Amino acid sequence: MDWSDPFEVGTLATSPTGSIHSSACAGRDIHTPLTLAEVVDRTLCQNPKSQEAWANARFQAAQIGVARAPFLPNVSVNGAAARNWNSGPGIDGSYNSQSASISMAYLLYDFGGRDAVLENARQLFAAASATQDSVVQNLFLAAIQGYYQLHATQAALASTQEAERAAQKSLEAATARYKAGVATPADKLQAQTAYSQSVLNRIRASGDLKNAHGTLANLMGMDADREFVLQAVAASPAYDQFQNNVSELIAEARRRRPDLVAAEAQVKAARANILAAEASGKPSVSLTTNLGYQDLQFGDSTHGGAIGLNVTIPLFTGFATTYKIRSAQGLAEAQQAVRDQLNLQVALDVWTAYQNLQTATQSVESSADLVSSATQNADVALGRYKAGVGNIIDVITAQSALASARAQQIQATFNWDIARAGLAYAIGQLDDSHVVAMEDLK
Repeated sequence: MDWSDPFEVGTLATSPTGSIHSSACAGRDIHTPLTLAEVVDRTLCQNPKSQEAWANARFQAAQIGVARAPFLPNVSVNGAAARNWNSGPGIDGSYNSQSASISMAYLLYDFGGRDAVLENARQLFAAASATQDSVVQNLFLAAIQGYYQLHATQAALASTQEAERAAQKSLEAATARYKAGVATPADKLQAQTAYSQSVLNRIRASGDLKNAHGTLANLMGMDADREFVLQAVAASPAYDQFQNNVSELIAEARRRRPDLVAAEAQVKAARANILAAEASGKPSVSLTTNLGYQDLQFGDSTHGGAIGLNVTIPLFTGFATTYKIRSAQGLAEAQQAVRDQLNLQVALDVWTAYQNLQTATQSVESSADLVSSATQNADVALGRYKAGVGNIIDVITAQSALASARAQQIQATFNWDIARAGLAYAIGQLDDSHVVAMEDLK
């Protein structure tokens, strides 16, 4: 028996990083591009929220051990040694004395009080374990969102750089036509304005990229200025159609969502707390026994002992029991309301996530068509202007539309990845298998 954990409650709380590769948890320097799975692993290992949830689960597991203690006897040993003296008329003496005793008390029956306390501890541990799972899923989703958002900002920066080059070509064309005397100063100024705007857009995109990089580094438990790169992802992944029935998804979410499991466990713990409060006002029966020894310096030593039943009947506690029960009942009602509200929220989360995925899928298809037509329009407008049959306004408008279309396509592409993860999170099934499936689509 391990005396540091005789009830073996320490094995109940499992680490969320148990199956993660050791290099991710060691916090080593990053020398190779990170995949999505590696980003998730580092987030689960290094983010303090994961460790906090595990510590809370271990704390509640230890409380089960505390609640099991009343099922075993309490044994105590007492010892004393004293120097005694007496003085008075005709009395003058001193002597030494020693005594020792051992006593035991064993609770036999308390109308279910200790059973209720143990059940409360077990349910609170179940709630803590489910909360730990919920934290893990939150970190999963945050890591996926951060990963794809960083990719999106990288692609957005490349898009603004491309738009800047296109605006520069338009400016060069307008300048050449102005010098040739076939364009007005307004054409050159408008092209210069469009080019300056494209430079500003590129600067903003660069700032967004740095912020996204810092956000993901923070999620992975690193300083925001820590350098790392992500593995490239395919520009055109295979978008699968998700046609599941929403009602079935809601029902599955209500079975799987760890936060709802935690809320249900909190309700059960509160109900057990009511039983414990009721039992605290009822009698209890205990077995008691003790053995003692006393040795006086000038007399014979004595031995003694006793065994018996101790019945405790609380007659009046200042109404403490009454208000303990009322307090426990109020807490139970509050926990039930929290559970019921979360039950409704789960349905809304699934519905919203499902619609977001449907919208994202359609947006990906539409944005591809938008970029195709905008590219052709920009090429035609610039060609017409160089040939002297178009105007600079058409060129600037077409290039602006193309830049907007590219930005929308980039965001739509990565929004689809995020929406797919969001639906898995809403259902309560965001795990390693989902990450593998997402990488297989790329």
